[in-house]
Parts: sequence; structure tokens; C-alpha cells
Amino acid sequence: MDFSHPDVRPAAVAGAFYPGQAAALADDIDRYLMQAGQALQGEELPPKAIIVPHAGYIYSGPVAAAAYARIAPLREQIRRVVLIGPAHRLWVAGLAVPAVQAFATPLGEVPLDRAAIDRLTELPFVEVSDAAHAAEHSLEVQLPFLQRLLTDFALVPVLAGGADGAQVATVLERLWGGPETLVVISSDLSHYHSYARAQQLDAATCAAIEALQAGRLTPEDACGCRGVDGLLLAAQRHDLRPRTVDLRNSGDTAGPRDQVVGYGAWVFATGDRPSTEDLDEAERQSLLTIAGGAVRAAAHGAPAPDVALTTCTAALRSPGAAFVTVQVDGALRGCLGSLLAHRPLARDVAAHAYAAASEDPRFTPVAPHELAGVALEVAVLGAPEPMRFRDEADLIAQLRPGRDGLILEAGSRRGTFLPKVWEHLPEPATFLAQLKRKVGLTPDYWSDDVRVARYATQSFAAPLAALPARG
Repeated sequence: MDFSHPDVRPAAVAGAFYPGQAAALADDIDRYLMQAGQALQGEELPPKAIIVPHAGYIYSGPVAAAAYARIAPLREQIRRVVLIGPAHRLWVAGLAVPAVQAFATPLGEVPLDRAAIDRLTELPFVEVSDAAHAAEHSLEVQLPFLQRLLTDFALVPVLAGGADGAQVATVLERLWGGPETLVVISSDLSHYHSYARAQQLDAATCAAIEALQAGRLTPEDACGCRGVDGLLLAAQRHDLRPRTVDLRNSGDTAGPRDQVVGYGAWVFATGDRPSTEDLDEAERQSLLTIAGGAVRAAAHGAPAPDVALTTCTAALRSPGAAFVTVQVDGALRGCLGSLLAHRPLARDVAAHAYAAASEDPRFTPVAPHELAGVALEVAVLGAPEPMRFRDEADLIAQLRPGRDGLILEAGSRRGTFLPKVWEHLPEPATFLAQLKRKVGLTPDYWSDDVRVARYATQSFAAPLAALPARG
């Protein structure tokens, strides 16, 4: 590293985490942003804050771009970026800001907002340390994305060491500002687990972020958990709504699957946006038609059909989570779905309908000659609501038969029962006991590590024969 100019922090990981040449770096970022931008539909509210990963670009660049692409419309509006990430290289007791005037990358220098930084140093848990920032990558890897996207901005770089979420939230409150200020939280997720285990851990982290559960995450869940916690607390105060825009790991992008690192991207926006929680009759019929087309394709061995989002309503284009149940002559032949909203609802329904008809490991795939007897049910999930309880008896007393879908987590185990399961298990104690069995626990198991969330569903069904042969 070259420290020949004392007022500028030079790039420390150029040529390692990302290309060291300006042209190659710009090309890589533009490609990531273009690919991510293809999924945008123009209906989204601009984010006030984002959470993005900070690994080498070949691993996490496409995931980070999913969030960064959504700030492109704000390129002339954003004038300040508050960037918070974990201190990997040099431990700090609380939070650390630099004394320099600018940070450099191969794309040029980013000026620091010294007035804002000086305001932070008035806080007793904020120290000034160029040494903490000198070799740190968690903030640096975000800068080229911001340089390519924004016209003119100043940076407030903050490293979190031993700080807690409340202290980070205090920093954010001091610099919250208006639409001219963007908050960026830098964090990877789980580290060096098997692919399947990482998916479980990162899905739980994602659920905590979507539910604004500040204090729920540990450094093992997300290395930037202090920054994430602070943003979740600020989001509660400012009525920001988080939305997952990507959730993958290095096994999905550029690495092997024996030991992976998890990455996620979230955007936080205020105000109303298209909701999947109150679908009208036409939207329900559209989803059933989409599911029907996917089941027909699966039965005939055709590729999963592509859902044209341009023909969908705003609610069906919005991220949503659904389960699709396939019956043949009244008997269950498949039921698959997702608990987390990570893609447009219409595409989530199509994917799970196709998989339920052809990939549910409990059943043989639906055959063409069985299509006449197929009936479909789509259950669109509402946002999970974490439950608070003193013990198992208290949890059972809070359950609402016929209404609650339930997600149960214990250690690495996780499973769900949809509300329709109450039709077969109407007693709350039995419902909970059988859900424990489903996730691989004994019915009498109980521990302080048990976590439960409940959700509501919108469910609607139709015979396949009654649905148009399209979608």
C-alpha cells in the first residue's frame, strides 16, 4: 500500500478482491448492474438503506448488484453515503472513523464528509483511527459500485468493532438526513459451512432481517451483525420496510459447495408499495392459471414456463412466498413452497407448481394421463411474525387453530405447517408436537433455543380442467 499522500487512504484490496485496473473494474461493475437491472420492473420505491456483501467480486458481486441496481434512479439525488461495516483487520472497542480526507480506488478518489464525521466523534464510543481503516476491505469493496452509480457524493465510513446495535443506531440517527443520504451496511452471512447448512443458516438470518429482529443475529450469522442491528433499530423508528432482493452463497456464484460463504442483499424503503397480502379475485385466478401452466409443462416433461411479468399486476410482480399443493383424484401428489419472499410472487408460484408436480421426493411425478384429475391449491404466505413466549405451555396457549401457519426452529432444524394442517390436527398441543416430529425432534422436546414464528395465508384452489391452458 502506498501512503505517500497522508490525506488519502489508498486502495488496499484492488487487484485482489476486485480488478486493479480502472477499465476492467468499471466493466465488471457495469455487467453486474446490467444483469441485476434486468429483473427490475419499475414499480419499486427507492431505498433509503441497503445491506450488501463484501467478498471478492467473483463471489459476491452479483448479489451486491441486486441492491445497488435499485439506487440507480437516485444518482443525482444522493449526496452522502453513510457506510458501516465490520472491522476484520484491527479490533476497535466501539466504532472507528478515519482522519483522512478521501478514500481512493482505481476509479478515483471519494471525498469524505468531514463535518459529518466530526459530529460522530462527539460520541464517546466513536474513535478516530486511520490504522483500523488502512487494510480493511468491508468498506472498500463498496466504493466502486457507488462511484459507478452516483454522480457526486461524500462518504462517511464507519467500522464497527465492539459496538452494539444501539450505538450504531445512534450514529445513524445523527446522520439520517433526508433523500440525499443513503445508508449502506456491509456484511457477509454464514462462513465455511456445507452448502445445505449455509442455506439453512442464511434463511434464518434473512427471516430475522425481514422481521426487523434487532439483537437476533450473532457474528456467526453475519460478520456485520452490529451494523445490521443498528439499521434494524433505525428501520423500526423510521418505518422502513426491508425486502430481500437476493440470497445466495459462494457455491451459487463462483466456488465449490463443500465450504461456502453466504451473501444476501436487502433494500429498505418507506411508504406504501404493491402488496401480496390482499390479492383480488383476478390476481388469484392469474396465479392459479400460472400454476396450471407449470403443472402441465411438468407432466409433459417440458421446461418450466417463463412467466412474463409485464402482463402481471404490481402485486404479482412484487416479491412473495407461496406453497403450491397438487392433488390427483383427491390424493396428495406434491406440496412445495418457500417461506421467504425472494422473487416475484408470480414466478414463485410457477416454480413451486412445477416442482410439486415433478420433484416432490415423496411422490411419483404427475403423468400426462393424470392431468384430468389434477386439482391445485395456492397458499400465499404473509410475513412471518416472531412469537414471544415464556415456555411451551405459553406458546400453545397463544396458537390460533385454523389461522396460524407455524415456523419452528431449533438449532439447525427448521420446518413449517401451513394453516390447512389444522384440519387434520385441530388441537394446539398435537399440532405443535407433530411439527416437532416433522423437523426431526421428539414430541416432548423443549429448549431455550426453540424459536417460533407464525404467519397467515391466502389460499385458493381450482381443478386444473377449469383453468385456461396458458401461463
